[in-house]
Amino acid sequence: MPTVNVDKEELFKALGRNYTTEEFRDLCFEFGIELDEDTSEKEMATREKGADKAEGLSDRSILKIDISANRYDLLCLEGIAKALLIFQEKMKPPRYHLRDPPAGQAVEKLYVDPAVAQVRPVVVAAILRNVKLDEFRYNSFIDLQEKLHQNICRKRTLVSIGTHDLDKVQGPFYYRAQPPKDIKFIPLNQTTSMDGQALMSFYENDRHLGKYLPIIRDSPVYPVVYDANNTVLSLPPIINGDHSKITTDTRNILIECTATDLTKARVVLNTIVTAFSEYCADQWSIEPVDVVYPDGRTLRYPDLSEHTLDASVAYINGCVGVQLTAEQIVSYLQRMGLGATVASDGATITASIPPTRSDILHACDVMEDVAIAYGYNKIERVFPATNTIAAPLPINKLSDQIRREFALAGWTEVLPLILCSHDENYAFLNQVEDGTVAIRLANPKTVEYQVVRSLLLPGLLKTVHSNRMHPLPLRIFEVSDVGLKDEREERRARNERHVCAVYSNKTSGFEVIHGALNRIMRMLDVPLVAGAGTEPGYFIAEGQNTTYFPGRSANICLRDRQHTVRVIGTLGVLHPEVLQNFDIGYPCSAMEFNLEPFL
Repeated sequence: MPTVNVDKEELFKALGRNYTTEEFRDLCFEFGIELDEDTSEKEMATREKGADKAEGLSDRSILKIDISANRYDLLCLEGIAKALLIFQEKMKPPRYHLRDPPAGQAVEKLYVDPAVAQVRPVVVAAILRNVKLDEFRYNSFIDLQEKLHQNICRKRTLVSIGTHDLDKVQGPFYYRAQPPKDIKFIPLNQTTSMDGQALMSFYENDRHLGKYLPIIRDSPVYPVVYDANNTVLSLPPIINGDHSKITTDTRNILIECTATDLTKARVVLNTIVTAFSEYCADQWSIEPVDVVYPDGRTLRYPDLSEHTLDASVAYINGCVGVQLTAEQIVSYLQRMGLGATVASDGATITASIPPTRSDILHACDVMEDVAIAYGYNKIERVFPATNTIAAPLPINKLSDQIRREFALAGWTEVLPLILCSHDENYAFLNQVEDGTVAIRLANPKTVEYQVVRSLLLPGLLKTVHSNRMHPLPLRIFEVSDVGLKDEREERRARNERHVCAVYSNKTSGFEVIHGALNRIMRMLDVPLVAGAGTEPGYFIAEGQNTTYFPGRSANICLRDRQHTVRVIGTLGVLHPEVLQNFDIGYPCSAMEFNLEPFL
């Protein structure tokens, strides 16, 4: 949960009254957030760094408030104060609207260059006119940007925010991508002009900005925002230009968000403009900006339109465990900042979702807001209507028995990560993906987490690699799920419980792996039978699996009572190339099979 530090005096001023710590803690609890601590900058520094490091810091009280990770509108004092006032019915939800530009001016335009598609293709923008900022409002404005950068923006990889004094620049604006050497400007709070390469070197050791440099450093072109006079406004996602920086004297603010994800960019822009339009002379108004794309499309931002969601009264009451009328539900939703009306049938609630509430995506989110406004502590505790006796799932019970047998035989259980790289799942095992098995992640954080494992073997081999300094032999096993694509399933994927074991020693030890397989099958009461026979049981047959050494691999086959034979797994001596791929210097034998047919 993100923690927001807000000035206690300023927040209570916005709320219209002073609270004791316990009173405010209770109010936060009722609203679904949590007061973590009532402290000060000096007290925090003394506690964390010592009294000598706290000299000169402020004694003003700070409230540390924990909020839900999806409530981006609560990441600043303005959002928290507004939400609490609405919750207490001291204020009606604001109606955000787009305003016209000043008389004689057209809507500002931001032109997008085709080259940005190769580095950071999305940009949105808006303007706040006639804003009044004092020191606290200015600090809150900057702090909100930083909170968004760390949260929804994923440390600027998805979205980065640029804010500029509109009176210091000249529209229209241009979003381009250029070679680093061609970009020259004075970065924020600096006095020397730098090009893109020099800037990267200058900020390489900067504690704050250095961590963002890898986002674009290796790109042949860097994204950059210019005004009509070719003045650099920002080099996203790194830093703004010093020329257009905002101060407490700034009255008109241009906000631009460059991104790799349009939805995230729109949410970030809406969050900022709705929070600080409160300080505009025309309160709750935002001036739009037209973004002109290379194909001629013109899109106007921000999008402040409200969307609607329907939720039945029966669904809300059933999930929350209360008996509320439709009118009561409407009242509770209004306290949470949502518009709501009762449909003509009297059994359905239509909720209007304002641009501040990007977290409302489904009827269950509407239901959750009703539960919060009603009060979780007011929901009556009742016994379940039916009695049940807890029991393990059959597959889990069987898995525990398999683990026990391996452990009694002297094997060590390991639990590698479920995600792995694509190469580890395929190329390192001398396998080729056919596109029908592996579940790929759409936006993997690193190359180590690209797919959901479809075999347990890569994880065990990585474990052997990490423990190769331990005395031999290594006997390790795992009984866990793998993930597989399956178009027959509702979510087009399913889990499958596998058993895998790896033996590593100075010799291959195939007989050890084979012996472990026989022990497990004996425990499962599955007899070893002849491959050419008809009786039910298991047998091994020669296989041609490229993960294993040629002529040293076999398929594990299972014949059921209907005489149907299916291959449930493999075993053998691992191929030297596989061992080399995982940097293992000793021979290894392995087996892996599907446990679910034995249920």
